[in-house]
Amino acid sequence: MVAPTYDEIRRAPKALLHDHLDGGLRPATILDLAAGIGHELPAATPEGLGEWFIAAADSGSLERYLETFAHTVAVMQTRESLARVARECALDLAADGVVYAEVRFAPEQHLAQGLVLTEVVEAVLDGFREGSAEAAAAGSPIRVGTLLTAMRHAARSMEIAELSVQYRDAGVVGFDIAGAEAGYPPTRHLDAFEYLQRENSHFTIHAGEAFGLPSIWQAIQWCGADRLGHGVRIVDDVADDNSLGRLAAYVRDKRIPLELCPSSNVQTGAAASIREHPIGLLRDLRFRVTVNTDNRLMSGTSMSREMALLVEAFGYGWSELQWFTVNAMKSAFIPFDERLSLINDVIKPSYAKLMS
Repeated sequence: MVAPTYDEIRRAPKALLHDHLDGGLRPATILDLAAGIGHELPAATPEGLGEWFIAAADSGSLERYLETFAHTVAVMQTRESLARVARECALDLAADGVVYAEVRFAPEQHLAQGLVLTEVVEAVLDGFREGSAEAAAAGSPIRVGTLLTAMRHAARSMEIAELSVQYRDAGVVGFDIAGAEAGYPPTRHLDAFEYLQRENSHFTIHAGEAFGLPSIWQAIQWCGADRLGHGVRIVDDVADDNSLGRLAAYVRDKRIPLELCPSSNVQTGAAASIREHPIGLLRDLRFRVTVNTDNRLMSGTSMSREMALLVEAFGYGWSELQWFTVNAMKSAFIPFDERLSLINDVIKPSYAKLMS
């Protein structure tokens, strides 16, 4: 079997469930926006700034990793900047062959210059619409859904959950909580999750990345998460003989999707290397595994790069890459018929040609 090349992977349709808007800016855009507001940056060229973000994030600490966002969030405080970043995000993902993406951001982090929450959400949605339209016109159609994120160390989760319901017919497809896991369990936001369940709304929860099995258990059994943001530490409930503990068995049997982010997990210390990443074992054990970018700027990555790294590390071919992609589409927070259409009309026909 000839391994798929990077260029071939780039042309293949891909689906992305875990990508942060403020973690995927173009370095040139950061420089441009920072100059307009007088924000000091650690580098003066796009190349230098991109290298700085990767180096700063490559520390083995989730907390240190999160510090890099001070610069990206600082330049995303106006309608114009938010719409521009969202537009460029859609274009960049489409250029990488992504046909469906769910991009998340925390509205509460973009209020420093006087915007209110609804203005933040509407600016981002406008940007995604514009970027998606441009991508389609250029022959690279993409559908972008938005997840509204509440910061787990703050106390605005109910407000953000209500906002996600308010805009769910305008492009917001779900809700999330993010931020440092240790000391901020998902049960602190139980009222928000219960509200979303009453409203028949979708949500995922960052769990099982920096913190282990207890955060996964709380996210699923207390909060009712539809998916696990990362969830990589579920491997701690898999024995050396590959037998599953009760929590791991429940996650697999219920087909709860794992939003795995290989490069990011290596940077934050959740995995020692791509080759040693639990994604290989979890895939072999048939968990609902998906491949994601997390923060494209901080990891210097893309969906094509993540898949190429897995091809190199585990010897995967087109069938495995299609499996990851279909898993992601099955797990997307859009209606079933729309997921099925992308799988049957776009993804499977393209992979059939690649495998022929």
